[in-house]
Amino acid sequence: MSDDVRDGGFDEWLDAAEEGEAYYLECPAEHGSLPPRRVCPTCGSTDLEEQPFPETGEIETYTVTHVPTPAFEQDAPYATAVADFGPLRITGQVVGITPENVEVGLEVELEVTVSETTGERVVGFWPV
Repeated sequence: MSDDVRDGGFDEWLDAAEEGEAYYLECPAEHGSLPPRRVCPTCGSTDLEEQPFPETGEIETYTVTHVPTPAFEQDAPYATAVADFGPLRITGQVVGITPENVEVGLEVELEVTVSETTGERVVGFWPV
């Protein structure tokens, strides 16, 4: 990680995910979200509990970037996807597969990956 700057809550979540102990936050109405939340973004509840992150999810939509911003220029081309993991949907970079082979319905698992450009950790999805 560059410059040892940590994003409170999110970096701790990335640490847990790298160790195979990813989790999500769930309110009493069973809405899921990722840290660092203090309030459910759907219903406003402040009663959030950690739950084990689902093992697999499914790509709902994606886009392939061929001309990126400077922050991701060495990563291109790459696919960014929204994946449904049941109680929550998250966005990440699809890794372990060429962007041309990414498709809606592809089963994936959470993978913490590193940006080629910045060297920083990012949320990734690895095909199952």
